[in-house]
Amino acid sequence: MWIERKALAQEIPAAAGLEIRELCEVLASLGFPVDGVAAREGSEALDVDITANRGDAMSHRGIAREVAARLGQPLTPLPPSAPEGAPLLEVRLEAAACPVYATAVLELGPGETPESAQAFLRALEATPKKLPAVDASNELLHRYGHPTHAFDADAIRGAVSVRWARPGETITTLDGVTRSLATADLVIADEAGPIALAGVMGGDATKVSATTRRVLLESAWFDARTVRATARRHSLHTDASHRFGRGADPAMARIARDLLVLRLQTWCQARLLGAWTAGAEPQRGTAVVLEAGLLTRIAGESLDLPQAAEALQRLGCSVVATAGSLSVLPPTWRHDLNIPEDLAEEVLRLRGYEHIPSALPPLEGPPEHLAPAYLQRQALARRLAHLGFHQTVTYGFISPEADSTFAGPANPPEGRTLANPLGYEYSVLRGSLLPSLVVSAGQNARQGARQIRLFELAPTYLSGPSGPREQATLAVVWGGVLGGEDPFSPARSVQEADLAGLARDLGIQDGPAIHRLAEGLFGFEVSLAALPLPQDRIIPAFRPFSRFPAVERDLSLLVPLGLGHETLRQAMASALPADALQDLRCVDVFRHRSLPEGRQAWLMRLRFQADRTLVGAEVDGWMAAALAAAEALGASLRA
Repeated sequence: MWIERKALAQEIPAAAGLEIRELCEVLASLGFPVDGVAAREGSEALDVDITANRGDAMSHRGIAREVAARLGQPLTPLPPSAPEGAPLLEVRLEAAACPVYATAVLELGPGETPESAQAFLRALEATPKKLPAVDASNELLHRYGHPTHAFDADAIRGAVSVRWARPGETITTLDGVTRSLATADLVIADEAGPIALAGVMGGDATKVSATTRRVLLESAWFDARTVRATARRHSLHTDASHRFGRGADPAMARIARDLLVLRLQTWCQARLLGAWTAGAEPQRGTAVVLEAGLLTRIAGESLDLPQAAEALQRLGCSVVATAGSLSVLPPTWRHDLNIPEDLAEEVLRLRGYEHIPSALPPLEGPPEHLAPAYLQRQALARRLAHLGFHQTVTYGFISPEADSTFAGPANPPEGRTLANPLGYEYSVLRGSLLPSLVVSAGQNARQGARQIRLFELAPTYLSGPSGPREQATLAVVWGGVLGGEDPFSPARSVQEADLAGLARDLGIQDGPAIHRLAEGLFGFEVSLAALPLPQDRIIPAFRPFSRFPAVERDLSLLVPLGLGHETLRQAMASALPADALQDLRCVDVFRHRSLPEGRQAWLMRLRFQADRTLVGAEVDGWMAAALAAAEALGASLRA
C-alpha cells in the first residue's frame, strides 16, 4: 500500500523530523517493510508491505498509530463529533451483519476538489473524479482507512434499508455491470430495490454526478466475512472490500461520517441538512489475560509486566495490572488480538526484534519417542524405495468425476466439496489417491518409461455429518514390463500377482483389492491403520566395526530347480554364528545340459568377520555347517 510522507506527517508530526531512511527503518522494525520509495506530486510515497491480518494499518492513520507507538509521540487529534438531529430519511437495519449505519444529508454548493486533495490521490495511484463528494470519500479512505459512500439523495426512492438480497434481484454497479444477486449478498436498498453492494461497490442508479444537488452519506460497519464472500462471489475486489473484508473499526463509523461532512462543507460550501445514526456499535470483545510466565516463555527472557503494560497502552489497549498478569482490552481497531500469545508478540514487536536473544535456550532431558505413525510412514517409504518404487506428491483436490471413480457410494463427494475451490478440477477433497497416481503414471508412460513404479503416502478424506474426516492412506501403482535386460530374466508384463506379493511384503495380512487402472497398469490402496507398526526405537542398535580382516569363502552347490534362493539362504544363515556372518549371497547361477537333470549350479559366497582374528579351523567348521544345512534341503556339493 502506498503511503504519502506529507500526509503521514499530518497524522503524526514527529514523523516530519525523520529522514526517509529513518522512517523506512522504523516501519520495518514494526513489521511493515518498505518495498520502495517513489517521488510523486512533490513528495515521497512509500510502498509499505502490510499483512492481511493488519487491516487496521491499511491507512495513513493506521501507520501513524504504529509509528507513534514506537516513538512514544502523540497523534494529531481527530475533530470533535458533530451534533446529530432527527432522521430526515428512515434507515432500517434488517441484517445483523450491519449493526451501525451513520448517515447525513447535505446540499452541495459551488466548488470542486482542491488541487492538494487531487495531488494526494494521484500520489497513491488513485484517479481524482473532480466530484467533491466522490473524491472526499476516496481521500478519507486512504487517510483513515474507513470506507464511506455518497448517494445522489434525489435518486433514492423512499426509506433506505440494509438487508439481504431477495431471490431474482439484480443491480447495476458503478462499473456498469448488471449483477444477479444471491440471497447471501448484503445490500443497501430503497423502496425500488438494491442501490449498493454493502461494503463492496455502489450502484449506478444512485451515483453522484456533476448534476447532483443533494447527497446522502453512508458510513457504516459491515461484517468482514459477509463482505469477503460477496466480493469473491461477484469478482469485485475494491478498496472498500479490501478494508471491510479485513476488519474495519466500528468506532470509526460516526467519525468518518463527520469527517466527510467537514470535507464537503470546506470544499464546496455544502449545507448540512441533517445527520443521524441508525443502530449502535457492536460490543467490544472481552479482556485477554497475559500471564507473566507466558510472556517470559515467548520472549526467552524475563520481562517486567509494567514495561509490557506500557507498551500495550501505547498501542491503544486498556490495561489493568494484577499480581503476575495483565488484563488487556484491545482497541476497537485491533481485531487480531484475541489470545495471550498475540499480546506477547505485540510487546516484543514494540520492544524491538533486535532485543530478542539470538541463541536458543538449552534443551534438557532425554529424547522423546517418535510417533508410531511417523515411524510407520518412514519404514513404508524406505521399503518401497528399496524395491524400486518412486514416491510422489500430488494435490489433495481433484474433480468430482475423478473422485467418483474410486471413492464409491459410501463416501459421497457432497461432504468433501470445497466452498471456494481453485477451480472445478480442484473442487473436491480426494477420497482416494489412485486417480492422481493414474495421471502421474500416464505422464511417465508418455515419456517412454518402460516400467512404472509409483507410490504415495498422504491423507484421503471421508464424508461425515460434521464434515470431512482425514485418514492416512498408502496407494501403489505398478505397470509396464519386468525383466528382459539379460538372458536370465525373460521379459513379461506386470501382473496382479506382483502387486499381491508386494502387499504381503509390506505386512498386509488380508490382500487388498487390486485395481486394473489401465492397460498393463495395476494398483491398490490401503489405510495405514491396517498396516503393522514398526518397532519403536529412538536410537538404532549400533554394531561396531571390526578392525580385524574379513574372510571370504565360496561354496558351489547343485540345487534343485524348485528350491528358492531365500529359503536356501535362510537355512544356511541359521546354521552360522550371527555375530560372525557378515554376508551370504548367491553370486553366480549356471544352468547347462551337462548338469544333472533337474539341477542348477549356484555359487554361494560367505563372508565372516569378528572382533578377533579368525583361524582356518573354525571357518572350515562354519562352512561344513552351512553345507549340511543346504544338503538338508536337497542341495549337494558340486564336484
